[in-house]
Amino acid sequence: MTITLITLLKRREGMSKADFLAYYESRHRLIGEKVLAGWATRYVRRHLHPMDGTDAPHDFDVVLEIDFPDETALEGFFAAASDPAVMAEIAEDEERLFDRSRMRIYRVEERASQLPPI
Repeated sequence: MTITLITLLKRREGMSKADFLAYYESRHRLIGEKVLAGWATRYVRRHLHPMDGTDAPHDFDVVLEIDFPDETALEGFFAAASDPAVMAEIAEDEERLFDRSRMRIYRVEERASQLPPI
């Protein structure tokens, strides 16, 4: 059974949307790929762009989705990520990118509707 975690992330104060996206995808993403390798089956960043096109303050800037194949992999990942060196690397880079006080992590329980064909 796949386990999905969703994390809502807010860029740090004073960072433009363009700089946030560029840094996340060129640097922070690589840390995620490194620490998730061997544990997760999917690592997706859904960058949010307001429909009105304004760069006004919003609650979150990205929805992070991570899939794990099962509970054992999820627990293994959290155990590996709790290594002080790994935690320090993640935290140091997060400070450059996110308002860490606004991070929210959720375990997803999915319910899908069957819609008629278009």
